[in-house]
Amino acid sequence: MQTHISDKYRNTADGQEADQILRSCVHCGFCAATCPTYQLLNDELDSPRGRIYLIKQVLEGAPVSARTQLHLDRCLTCRACETTCPSGVKYGRLVDIGRNIVAQLVPRSPITRLQRHLLRRILPYAWRFRALLYLGRRLRPFLPATLRIKLPPVQKPGNWPTRSHQRKMLILQGCVQSVTTPNTNDAATRVLDKLGIQTLLAPSAGCCGAVSQHLDAPEHALTLIRKNIDAWWPLIEQGVEAIIVTASGCGVMVKEYAYLLRHDTAYAGKAARVTELTRDICEVLRPELSTRHKVNGSLPRVAFHSPCTLQHGLRLNGVVENILSDLGYTLVPVADAHLCCGSSGTYSLLQPELSQRLLANKVAALTQHQPQLIATANVGCQLHLAGDLDRPVRHWIELVESALMP
Repeated sequence: MQTHISDKYRNTADGQEADQILRSCVHCGFCAATCPTYQLLNDELDSPRGRIYLIKQVLEGAPVSARTQLHLDRCLTCRACETTCPSGVKYGRLVDIGRNIVAQLVPRSPITRLQRHLLRRILPYAWRFRALLYLGRRLRPFLPATLRIKLPPVQKPGNWPTRSHQRKMLILQGCVQSVTTPNTNDAATRVLDKLGIQTLLAPSAGCCGAVSQHLDAPEHALTLIRKNIDAWWPLIEQGVEAIIVTASGCGVMVKEYAYLLRHDTAYAGKAARVTELTRDICEVLRPELSTRHKVNGSLPRVAFHSPCTLQHGLRLNGVVENILSDLGYTLVPVADAHLCCGSSGTYSLLQPELSQRLLANKVAALTQHQPQLIATANVGCQLHLAGDLDRPVRHWIELVESALMP
C-alpha cells in the first residue's frame, strides 16, 4: 500500500511505525473473511481492511470524524485478521496507534469519557474492583437484569501449596481474575506443585496494563508495566525459570512488554528479559505432562472455547485441546472456533449490542454437541460465557487438576 504520511506524523515514532505497517498491506481482503464485526455488519469499514484505510486517511491528514472513531471502536482487537493475513500485517498494533491518534482529534462525549476513565481507574486495581463488586452483589436485587447477569458468583480461593522445590516460577496474579476467579491461579499452583515446580508471587505486581493500553491511555499502561517489572525483577535476578500467566489476554500483553518499552533506556533491557521469560500456563505444561498422566475412567465431555488472545495473539491454537485430550477428556467440535465470543476486555461493556450478538453465536456453537461443561483460557471469556450458559464454565487448568488429583 502506498502512503503519503502528513508532516504532522511523518517524523513521530507512531507515525513511522504505522507507515511501515500500512505499507505491508496488499489490499487482498482475506482478513474480512475472519473478522467477527464484518461478519455481523457486512460493512467494509467494519473490516480490518476498511479500518486500515481509515487509519491511513487519518495519518495522511484527511478530516477525522466521530464516524471514524466509531468504526475503530467497534474493532474487537481479536487479531483473527493477523492469523489470516498472508503479508504479516501487524494490525493489532496499527489499530492501537489509530485509536490513540483519533482520540486526540475527536472529543468523546462527557458520559463516554467518564465511562472509560472509570474502567481504567477501577478494573486494573484489584482492591477497587473488589469493593465495587461487593457493592454490586449487595445491591443485586435492585439492579437491571443486564447488570445482574454480569455479576459473577463468589468463588472461594483454594489452598496454596507450601512445599519448596528447586524449580521456581513466578505467576501473574493480575486484577480481575484475582478477584472473580481466584481458583484459576490456585489450581495452577497445585498442578505445578505436583510436577515439582514451586510457584512464587510478587505481591506488589498488579494489572498487566492491557485495559489502559486499549482504552486510549498508553502512558498509564506503561506505568503499570514498569511497576510489574520492578516487582518481578528481584525474583528474576534470583533465577526464576519463567513468568507464568494463566489469563491468555494478560499473556499477550506481557509478551509485548519488550516492544512497548523498546525506547525506554531504563527499562528496555529488563522488559526484554520479562518477555523472554513469559509463558502461558499451557506452554509450561505441554512438555511436563505426558501420556503417563492419562486418566482411565469417564471424564466429562468438554467444549473448549479458545480465546482470541490464545489462538491469534499467542498463536497457541490446539495446545490446550491436546493437553485435555491426552488426559482423557472428550472434546466436542466447536463450529467457527476462530471467532470471538464478544468479551474482548472492556468491549462487552462499551459495545454491548455487538457483544451480545457475538455471545449468542458463540454459545450456540459451544453447546451444539451437548458438552457437560465449557472450558476456556481467559477470565474475560469465562465470565462473559458464564452469564449466558446453563452449564459450568471453567478455566481449563481446573480440569487438569481434576484429572490429575481426583
